Amino acid sequence: MAKTEKSGIEIIEDAETLKKEVYKVENFFEKNQKGMIAAGVAILAVVGGFLGYNYWNKNQEKEAQAALYDAVYSFEADSTAQALKGQGGNEGLLSVADNYSTTKAGNLANLYAGIALMKEGKYTEAIERLDKFSANDDVLQPRAYTLIGDSYLELGKAEDAIKYYKKAADYKPNKYATPGYMMKLALAYQEAKKTSEAVQVYSSLIEKYPAAIETVQAKKYKSKLETELGGN
Repeated sequence: MAKTEKSGIEIIEDAETLKKEVYKVENFFEKNQKGMIAAGVAILAVVGGFLGYNYWNKNQEKEAQAALYDAVYSFEADSTAQALKGQGGNEGLLSVADNYSTTKAGNLANLYAGIALMKEGKYTEAIERLDKFSANDDVLQPRAYTLIGDSYLELGKAEDAIKYYKKAADYKPNKYATPGYMMKLALAYQEAKKTSEAVQVYSSLIEKYPAAIETVQAKKYKSKLETELGGN
């Protein structure tokens, strides 16, 4: 008869088997004591490192917010060059974004920097900054996508603009902002000579957001495009 291994409740009820299991554990610890101690030290190091990083990151956040304040002040005063590069010992948006990239303020600096670069006509650099910005926010994130789309259109790259306008329109859709993003998407399709796709977006906008201000324009543009398609 084949020998069967005991487990679970059987081990606890059988004193002899329990002794053997305890011995196995003790023997394993003796053989691997150095390794287990090393593992314990490694775990402590990871925990300590995590706590240290959190403390460091909190301090970084405070510094970043202070640095961002001056840069945003220049931005709001429409001094884009000063906002981007800083002045008088104050850091600019580019510096805040790069030096405090792990902080919320550093992340936000990328958005401000992207907008400032757009104002200066530096659309490729603006795209790089805006693409680094990330937020789980109903307003800012789709807005950043839209600005990237706008920058690509300025560069004559309608196909790339379409990709980001789609992202904006699909990001947490709502009746307040989404219609505007859909209009931009449809217009980008028109720019790319994709009339059928533009008509589809206009139709979707009209159906989903009938009370939106943009719907009036969408109906007009859709009618015009359908006439063009009918004439072909």
